[in-house]
Amino acid sequence: MFTEEQIQEIENASTADALRLVTARFPEETVFSTSLGQEDQVLTEMIAANKLPVRIFTLDTGRLFYEHYDLLEKTNARYKINIDVYFPEAPDVAAYVKEKGVNGFYESVENRKECCFIRKVKPLNRALKGAKVWITGLRSEQSDNRKDMKMIEWDEDRKLYKFNPLIRWSYDEMIGYIREKNIPYNPLHDKGFVSIGCAPCTRAIEPGEDPRAGRWWWEVSHKECGLHVHE
Repeated sequence: MFTEEQIQEIENASTADALRLVTARFPEETVFSTSLGQEDQVLTEMIAANKLPVRIFTLDTGRLFYEHYDLLEKTNARYKINIDVYFPEAPDVAAYVKEKGVNGFYESVENRKECCFIRKVKPLNRALKGAKVWITGLRSEQSDNRKDMKMIEWDEDRKLYKFNPLIRWSYDEMIGYIREKNIPYNPLHDKGFVSIGCAPCTRAIEPGEDPRAGRWWWEVSHKECGLHVHE
């Protein structure tokens, strides 16, 4: 467990030092889930550059953009790592498609959330099994649901710490770091795709739109898939 003093020390440290402190406390029990978004690419660079004992994994929903797979290969090659890939269970996908259709998620929020649960939440839970700390690339600016999240939170459902080292970073800080370190990123970001998910569920946003407007663009909801819902 983290003491209040340890949490305070982590929160006051630089991002790289905060990562070192957390992984030193839970070596080999800290995992990082990357969607290969820009925030996650920043964290991958920090973890790899500092040779931190963190297992990095990503979720392949089966409906991702080609650019995602290209970036995965480039990231593994650039940092000489091997990001673990977790897939949904084939019987779950087959049952959903048989009952709801290939694109049944367009028909209702409930259908979409069920698809996200099958393709994202269940694989995530498998990937987190045995972990004590889950590192994410969340930033408070990303959505209203995330603005009150803390740097370190206890996830009661999964019985682990959720560590959000970039939670206070601004978009400009993130972009500046990517340029400084020449970090590879998804070219779709340069085409108006701020938040990139599955191809059928993501579109580019217009200037002035909310960053999450391009996710599940056909529905009015909190724009979350269930991975990072903050009660």
